[in-house]
This record gives sequence, structure tokens and C-alpha cells, in this order.
Amino acid sequence: MRVLVAGGAGFIGSHVCEALLAAQHEVVCLDNLSSGQVQNIEPLLANPQFQFIEGDVVDAPAMPVELILHLASPASPVHYRAKPLETMMANSCGSLRLLELATDVNARFVFASTSEVYGDPLEHPQRESYWGNVNPIGERACYDESKRFGETLAFEFARRGLSVAVVRIFNTYGPRMARQDGRVIPAFIDAGLNGRPFPIQGSGAQTRSFCFVSDLVAGLLKVALTPLPTGSLFNIGNPEETTMLDLADRIADVLGIEPRYDFVDPVPDDPSRRLPDITRITTSLGWTPRTRLNEGLRTTVHHFLQIRELAGA
Repeated sequence: MRVLVAGGAGFIGSHVCEALLAAQHEVVCLDNLSSGQVQNIEPLLANPQFQFIEGDVVDAPAMPVELILHLASPASPVHYRAKPLETMMANSCGSLRLLELATDVNARFVFASTSEVYGDPLEHPQRESYWGNVNPIGERACYDESKRFGETLAFEFARRGLSVAVVRIFNTYGPRMARQDGRVIPAFIDAGLNGRPFPIQGSGAQTRSFCFVSDLVAGLLKVALTPLPTGSLFNIGNPEETTMLDLADRIADVLGIEPRYDFVDPVPDDPSRRLPDITRITTSLGWTPRTRLNEGLRTTVHHFLQIRELAGA
């Protein structure tokens, strides 16, 4: 199969490209490198089944493909707050462009949405049927609302008969995360490695669930490569809930240090609890995450240590 991965040089996208190539698919990676990095896909460039196109998803060129995976959007708070208009364009006009391309070549389309569409949820855990509690004019709205609009576009094309699936990705972590991307795991690891206290927003009692990237990619490709009714919608994440204080303690344990905390003001609209209900994907496709949090954290810390060694070489 020939697959277009929009945003393929990003943290998750590069792992998706790698997994598709390992499964003997041909991959076209489209990325404007606004938040993705060439070094994420550098090992793939010599593969004759891999093609990299530097370009914006809004202007995605016509090409014959059988599957389109749309992961082209800044996803970390640092990136989407720095580029709010670009984020909105990627998820709106970029989604429309890829949906039109999918229609032209009769390709299956998979939109990588986010748990942020649930906002600060009033339902716990969050099921796919929940409509969310999102502030449409807040600092996070450029990401939250544009992802919601991208879903709306995808489902409109599904009603027209295009083969469409949407996945709502919950917090994901692992190798190739950017050190300064603003998400909690790299922020904690970076603080611990540099002898600083862990930055804890608010009381640290807020929760998240963390899915290791290889598990996330396995679930995403299950959805992408399985014949499903158009308009299929799935949460993908780990149903293990963790407080920020517990996460800090776990990372301190992996680093072999005593945890210290720096309590700071919470950011606006930061959800107090976030946990996926994954019953639908488990029942329909038999997918569940396999990597325990402590195991994944050890692998991620090792990755950050390797980066430090290379930077100091």
C-alpha cells in the first residue's frame, strides 16, 4: 500500500512512518518542519520505499495513494501557542485539502484528533460519545477547537461516502519527544537531569493517562489498516490514571534522585482529570496498551540521556 503520512517528521508521525515501512508499505512523508524534525526521519531517508516532501499540508500536492494519515499539526502547548494560526490552518484548511485529495484518488482517510476535544471534561472517564467542555476563546482553543473542526470536516466527507476514521489520541510519550516541547514528561525529565525541582502546576493532584508511543502507533495502524465502517471513531490511550505528583516521583525514581517540587500557577483551562474509556477499540479491534508506565519512563529517560551525551560529544 502507498501511504501519505502528513506530519510524518513529528514525534508520533516518525514512529508511524517507521512502523509502516517495517510492514512493507510505501510511505510518502509530508511535513513543513514547523514542529517536526528531519533528524526524526533521518534513518528512513535511505529506504527506497520512503519519500520525504518538505511542504505545508494546506498545499499538499496531488499524488496517487491508498491511505492518508493526517497528523500534521503542532500538538504541544509550546508549539501551538507559538503558532496558533498555523495550528488552526493545519487542522482546518489542511484537513480539507487532504480530504479532497482522498476523494480524488479514492483513498482511506484517518484524522489524528486529540483528547483535547473533551476540554476540561465533566464526564470521567471520557467516552467517544461525550461532546466535551471546551473554552472556544481560551489560549488552548487554537488547538482544541481546530481539532474539533477537523473532526467535523472528516465526518462530513464520511457522510458523502469517503472511507474515514477519526482517532482521539490521549497523552503519548516516548523517544523523539522534543526536550522543550512543554509537555509534562519531557519537562520533568529535563528538570531532573539538570538538578532543578519538578515544575508542578497547581496542587499536582490533576491527572493524566500516558500511552507509550509504540502502543499508540499499534492502535492507530489497527484503525488505519482494518476495513471499518466509514465514520468510525476511537479513543486511543492508556486507561491508567496518574497524578502529576505521582508522575514526578516515578521519574525521580528512574533518575535515581530525590524528588523536589516547584509549585507554580496552573495554566488556563488545564483539565483537572483526563482518562480515556477505550472499550470501543478494545472490543472492536482487540487493541490495548502493553507498556507499563515505569517501563516506558525508563526507555524515555534513556533516550534523553543519549541526547545529552551526543550534545556533549
